[in-house]
Amino acid sequence: MLPMQQFEQLGLFYLGKRFDLSARRRLDDLVLYDAKDLVTHAVCVGMTGSGKTGLGLSVIEEAAIDNIPVLAIDPKGDLSNLLLTFPALTGDDFAPWVDPADAAAQGLDPGAFAAQQADKWKQGLAEWGEDGDRIARFKAAANVTVFTPGSRAGTPLALLKSLAGQPGEEGEDAAARLASTADSLLALAGIQDAEGHSRERTLLATILSRAPQTGADLPWLVQQIQRPSFDRVGVLDLETFYPAKERQELALRFNSVLAAPGFDIWLEGAPLDPGSLLYGDNGRPRVAIVSIAHLGDAERMLVVSLLLNALVEWTRRQRGTTSLRALCYMDEVFGYLPPVANPPSKAPLLTLLKQARAYGVGMMLATQNPVDLDYKALSNTGTWFLGKLQTERDKARVLDGLEGVAGGLDRATLDSTLSALGSRVFLMHNVHEHEPVVFETRWTLSYLRGPLGRDELRRLNPTVQSPRPEVQTPTPEAGTPKPEAGSPKPAAEARPIVPPAIQEVFLPGSGATTYAPALYGSAKVQYTDSKRGIDVVQEVNALAAFASGPVPVNWDNAEDAPAGPDALATASPASATFAMPPAAALDAKKYAGWNKDFVDWIVRSRPLTIFAAKAVKLTSMPGESERDFRVRAQLAAREQRDAQVEKLRANCAAKVTRATDKVRKAEETIAREQQQVTQQRMQTAVSVGATILGAFLGRKAMTASTLGRATTVARGVGRSMKETEDVAGAQERLTLARQELAALQQQIEAEASELAGTTDPEIETVEVKPKRGNVDVRLIALAWIPGN
Repeated sequence: MLPMQQFEQLGLFYLGKRFDLSARRRLDDLVLYDAKDLVTHAVCVGMTGSGKTGLGLSVIEEAAIDNIPVLAIDPKGDLSNLLLTFPALTGDDFAPWVDPADAAAQGLDPGAFAAQQADKWKQGLAEWGEDGDRIARFKAAANVTVFTPGSRAGTPLALLKSLAGQPGEEGEDAAARLASTADSLLALAGIQDAEGHSRERTLLATILSRAPQTGADLPWLVQQIQRPSFDRVGVLDLETFYPAKERQELALRFNSVLAAPGFDIWLEGAPLDPGSLLYGDNGRPRVAIVSIAHLGDAERMLVVSLLLNALVEWTRRQRGTTSLRALCYMDEVFGYLPPVANPPSKAPLLTLLKQARAYGVGMMLATQNPVDLDYKALSNTGTWFLGKLQTERDKARVLDGLEGVAGGLDRATLDSTLSALGSRVFLMHNVHEHEPVVFETRWTLSYLRGPLGRDELRRLNPTVQSPRPEVQTPTPEAGTPKPEAGSPKPAAEARPIVPPAIQEVFLPGSGATTYAPALYGSAKVQYTDSKRGIDVVQEVNALAAFASGPVPVNWDNAEDAPAGPDALATASPASATFAMPPAAALDAKKYAGWNKDFVDWIVRSRPLTIFAAKAVKLTSMPGESERDFRVRAQLAAREQRDAQVEKLRANCAAKVTRATDKVRKAEETIAREQQQVTQQRMQTAVSVGATILGAFLGRKAMTASTLGRATTVARGVGRSMKETEDVAGAQERLTLARQELAALQQQIEAEASELAGTTDPEIETVEVKPKRGNVDVRLIALAWIPGN
């Protein structure tokens, strides 16, 4: 950890300050948690009132400030408090969100109570070195969005829009997803705890394994249950395994779910895609809260299991990294990861805990019921946040689990520490640190007012996102070039006679009866840029409408063709009618000129648009959107920054150690010299006292020993003066050592500040124009476009 006092340090989360349990007081030492440590996951255990939610919100706030996306599953509704951020910290900001009952309990009207809450938050933040500016920074970075599956209170989540897996899904992953999804769907239909070999579970898993990429929703499932697309299950025929009459009963169960009022909302909203949840349309990271507090138990399990399965699939499509790519936080894992039972959520949770770290996805699970937590599943969890526990049984369960993941810990000491914890005070055991730390959590930037209701969520989401339109396959009509002004409208007739030298092609069209003429061009275009390392070949297919007048074809008005040359037909459709083309279209000599014009148009108007991030030396891949490239560049920037920070820490560690040791030795020298001065002064005082007493007793007492003591006193005074000079010299050396350490700290801060802001690199758009010699025209033809 860098020896800086500020908590705004690169890649470090400000969680709080150390706490002295024996003195029951907060210390000045900051507790800064390395974001990369979350790659090995974390668990937070604490009873109600322990401050567990506040700690979780603090972690999410810190992640957002560091531009790390967060997917938060919220069973209780508390995480929506992340929307309550008021940089101005005025009573008017707090007023809409205070509870009138709380105000009345304190004998205040809501306005006065809101002002009191604002002052409380301002003072609380100030105690921890925070203010409205940090709230504003979090608010600008967070982009908090609350998704509410099964409800329009927030942003709807199309949970059951598609039951298909991702293309290229591996066998083991597919089996786990199918089993979990089948169990969740059966629970939704009222069939709880289906055994692994039950007919219902096997039938649903078999149906889901054959789900198409589009259209595999719940209505499709009902139809498949009635009339499956297969006739055997295993070695048995379908009727023997599950007769049609009994399948009809299962279909009716699911149909009842479909027919329930308001169920259509489960099919609407944002897609169940973790990539879309973690990053906005502009590629910026966000905090996506999936709120399930309004749902019943079966619906909650369905949401959690489907969401976690989707996260598993998304995670495995990412490339490996040691930096924290994203954080998945679950506020209450009770019932979702039990030690004995196997609910649908357990399998994907186990998979994420075992494998997500390789892809930079960190898991943080919180619970107030340690007895219901499978500690074997958490055997690889790197960080444990342990708060106040309710019973001795809970404490014993936590100690058992912690001993299992961190052998060699002193159980008696841990037991004593856990017993002394209070509200907002946690014991953090991090495998990446040398010893456990007891700390008090910092004040949250968000206003903690408790769970938000549906009406309150609607107030925070005045404009609910409309369902995203289906991605439609382009129809032939979509690629039909619009006729230019003044173009003739020839009547439909039989297919015209086209000279043999002119190649004809027919664009595909279902049920089309009339075809209109257009000029079709296709070319392979190579884009090169040696400076940026670009060498890409793309296909350009275009349609240009024929026009009357001196310029029958203008490629500048062309549109992208809906199909490439390989998808075109060369035979005339039966019983079709054709619009008469202009005379120029039937002149074979014109096509050579149009070929040249096509090349000119590509060189002039069809550059390759790529995106570049100079800070991380990245360029986009062909077809990669700006959003996807921005996400990739942000991860590359975070990896680069983490590597630079590690290098800075390594380079400075020896210097800091030497400077700190010099200060420590100087302090020890001063203490030793001061002790010697004190002792010398005491001896001199005794000698002086004895000499004075001897002199006072008279001449008879002035013996040789008395004269010796007087000489000793003289020498002692001299030594005392020398020791005093030594102390002054040691103090001067201490001052110099402290100045050296302070200068080193300033140097480190200056070097670290140069690394700040690199996790969101600037994206620039670059156009690479093709060279004429790199345009290979494959086809220039008279194309017939299907119409009505």
